[in-house]
Amino acid sequence: MADTLAGLVRELAAQRPDAPAVTLGELTRTFGELDARSNRVARALQGAGVVAGDRVGVLDKNAPTFFEVVVGAAKIGAVTVGLNFRLAAAEVADVVADCAPVLVVVDPGFADLLPAGVRRVELGPDYEAWLGGPAEDPGGGDDPDAVVLQLYSSGTTGRPKGAMLTSANLLWTPRMGREFYGMDADTVNLVPSPLFHIGGAGYSLTALGQGGHTVLVRDMDPVAVLGLMERHRVTHTFLVPSVVQMLAESPALPGTDLSALRRIAYGAAPMGETQLLKAIALFGCDFMGVYGMTETAGSVVSLQPEDHDPGGPRAGLLRSVGTPLPWLELRVVDPATGEDAPVGGVGEIWVRSGQNTVGYWGQPQLTAETITANGWLRTGDAAYLDAEGHVFLHDRMKDMVVSGGENVYPAEVENVLYAHPDVLEAAVIGVPSDRWGETVKAVVVRRPGAGVDAAGLIAFARERLAHYKCPTSVDFADELPRNASGKVLKKVLRAPFWAS
Repeated sequence: MADTLAGLVRELAAQRPDAPAVTLGELTRTFGELDARSNRVARALQGAGVVAGDRVGVLDKNAPTFFEVVVGAAKIGAVTVGLNFRLAAAEVADVVADCAPVLVVVDPGFADLLPAGVRRVELGPDYEAWLGGPAEDPGGGDDPDAVVLQLYSSGTTGRPKGAMLTSANLLWTPRMGREFYGMDADTVNLVPSPLFHIGGAGYSLTALGQGGHTVLVRDMDPVAVLGLMERHRVTHTFLVPSVVQMLAESPALPGTDLSALRRIAYGAAPMGETQLLKAIALFGCDFMGVYGMTETAGSVVSLQPEDHDPGGPRAGLLRSVGTPLPWLELRVVDPATGEDAPVGGVGEIWVRSGQNTVGYWGQPQLTAETITANGWLRTGDAAYLDAEGHVFLHDRMKDMVVSGGENVYPAEVENVLYAHPDVLEAAVIGVPSDRWGETVKAVVVRRPGAGVDAAGLIAFARERLAHYKCPTSVDFADELPRNASGKVLKKVLRAPFWAS
């Protein structure tokens, strides 16, 4: 297999020129078309003065043009930056100021998000005219260690963090597709996660890298998504837990033919055990848990379908995200000692792998704080290992609640709350306490028509957890704030309580 992103698309275009590569709605680009159009992008970028190392932005919802730009830019050594259309204009301006793109390819509906003066090409007729020049392959993009993609965490505070990913980082993903997702050239892969996020851009390569067919979702409408799965005979997909729940509760699910569906991967946010058991029963396909992050170019841990054993002797593994992929190293490090935590001891996940980002754009100090001198990436996620090496994820280290000197991991409390039949969603945070320093608060979204109150939920938790772990207060909300990957923005929930 080719060792660069540009080389991979060239290779697939030669082998499978007429096979469908990427579909959105009624538009399908074959591998031959993707290669040819990326050549035109490369030539158009050169005509615009873009050179190797320059940044090129894409500001749009999911569309085949994202892949054209990423591959086209890579063919001349330029770097594509995925811009988050869900951000406010001021937040987009911060990212643009950080990455300084020479040019941004933008959907007209999002053009107003860009700061004045940013050079742009609007998708639609202007973009097609821009591609009207020569289609000869510029022949570049042959360095596996060259950065090809720069992705930013959504909802960041302070200076944005642009994680730089090389071809060498990203091309572990097709291997994941073959060995862990069970994909091949006949795979039809549904991608609802946004392409400015690793759960979209990186995950897409699992099937695309095999010569499989990628079906994009532009807007999250459960009925429409189920329709796409039936129409295209989707075999694989990656869904964040909130989307799994939306599809599971859609009235369209019972009438949808999902007989082609072989595997649903889930991750990017905690999934309650009750939610997971319900989904397994409803969808009737294999489920696979994954854990990873932008800085690791995607998944580094996987809970395989055979480890999903509801009601069996290994049912407890449903609370795990699985075991590390075989080509990488993983440690759980006690932050107090810097040594490996014992079995069952909670610490920070460290990963050493060819997938690890080469660093943050323009931020050498942050890079050094995140990646150790001997190549370990500090994820910031808290977890413990069992005796077999299964990773049990707790939370971000910064989300841990320290109440009266005891560590409380919100995910453990949330998993209990999700078992209550009236709870649709739950998020646990720490809030100030004069007595304990911090105390546990739950923010809960009730199911429609549910009547459970705060006292009832607290009592429910106290029957199942040590009292110091249980919420001392419960707020109810219509929805929880989330970022693009589906993770609850706990800093938004905490902010009002810690403002003073």
